[in-house]
Parts: sequence; structure tokens; C-alpha cells
Amino acid sequence: AYRYSSVTYRYNLTLVWLLIVYSDMCDNNHHNELVISDDPMHPANLICSLCAKFYEKDWCLGTGGGISIKDPHTNHYFIAPSGVQKELMKPTDLFVVKGTANSNELNVDDVTFVRRPVGLKPSDCTPLFLTCFKELDVGAVIHTHSTNAVLASLLYDDFFEISHIEQIKAMPSDKWDANANKYVNLLFQDTLRIPIIGNKNFEYELTDDLLEVCKKYPHSCAVLVRRHGIFVWGPSIAKAKIYNESIDYLLGLAIQMRQMGLPTVKSTLTQGHK
Repeated sequence: AYRYSSVTYRYNLTLVWLLIVYSDMCDNNHHNELVISDDPMHPANLICSLCAKFYEKDWCLGTGGGISIKDPHTNHYFIAPSGVQKELMKPTDLFVVKGTANSNELNVDDVTFVRRPVGLKPSDCTPLFLTCFKELDVGAVIHTHSTNAVLASLLYDDFFEISHIEQIKAMPSDKWDANANKYVNLLFQDTLRIPIIGNKNFEYELTDDLLEVCKKYPHSCAVLVRRHGIFVWGPSIAKAKIYNESIDYLLGLAIQMRQMGLPTVKSTLTQGHK
């Protein structure tokens, strides 16, 4: 199998693309059975349908953004391609990385593609997606170029913060409920904090900064990239979608609150006021 390394991206993106195309020309078995399914909940179908919906929301315009899902049945990682218009993407455009039973066994710098479409290259976000899978053991990662995400990243320094908004209750927290034996969501009065990292010329160059966020804030479900967009992840694509939609709403609300001179985090001194 063709061996792909995110490190290779750092030095010669063009060479990687040429190698993929040449390998495809030599191998006529493209394993379409991995991405063709009548099940609308199949990872390949979900990635295409959600990318089309995100395009309609102006989150994934001009081929920007992407989604990656770990198949809970095969453990394979399904990854959107680079340079394909998201509203026109087909299941046969997707790349599939060989799965691992345990995500922490995934070697981000040396993965095997068990499926690669002809003439396409994997998303530049591939090492970022795989880093989230390995470090956080999540089930899906969403990347968008949301206008709200870009604007909010310019209004805050190291973290985006907002509290006392009902939609916050859709977001996960680091609070453990011993009775329920699980982590619970934030409460209305809690503060949602999302780390912000600086942008780079190429997305794969963000890998080290994302890795630092994963290790430092393991209970976070997102990271904003200044002047770029946002990465959101969750235990499943359903949860990641909920988090992504909720965060975008909160980002948009925060922008409007700042325009009105309202603080997005309610201090204890103003608890009795609006």
C-alpha cells in the first residue's frame, strides 16, 4: 500500500500529489466498496451530505473546509479530498485511511491509505484530523471557514469566552458526574472557553499547535484558528455537528454583543442585572 506521511507535506506537496496520481495509474483497484453504500449514515455519504449543507451555510466555500469521520465498524478514517467543491463532492472522491483498533496506535506521520481516488490528493487538513483522532480518541472532526469563526478570532486573544447563554448547555465540559458515570455538559451559568491559535501559510503547519491544544485542553471540543476558521470534534459525527452548529451560533452572538458594548462573560458583579 502507498505510504503517506504528513511530514512529507512539509517539504514537497507537489511531489506527494504526483506520487499519488502515478500510484493510481499503476493500480486499477480503487476499493469503491469502501465508499459505496445505500445507507445515508455511512461515513462516505455523511461527509458528502454534510459538506453540501455546510456550503449552503457559507462555511465551506471555494473548496475550503472539510470533514473526517472514523467508521465505528471498520475503524477506517474517511477523509474529504483537497480542491473539490464541497457541494459537488461524491463518495468516490473520498480517501480512506487504514483503521486502528485503538486511536492512540495511529501513527500520524506514517499512515496507509486503503483507498485513494484517481487524480485527487488528501485534504491538507489530513494530519490535523488524524492528530485529533489519535490524541482525543474522537469519532469525527469538522473544519469550516465560518465567517463568525474568523471574526471572533480577531476579537479575542488566547481564548474565545462566553457565559450565561442558553445554547452553552449543548457543549461538553470537564465535569464528571459520578452518578451518571460520564462527563456532563456545561450549565447556563458556566463559561465556554475555546483556545485560539495563530494561522500559518499551510494547514499542515498547524499540526504542532493543534497537538499542544489537545494535550493542554483535552476536554475542549474545538480550536479557533485566527483569520482562518475553526476545527470542531466530537465522539461521533452527530455530536461534532451539534457542537459545530452551537459554537457558530455563540460566536455570531458574541460578535453582536461586542458591537453593542456588552461583555460576553457575565461577571459576578453583574449577576443581578440583565
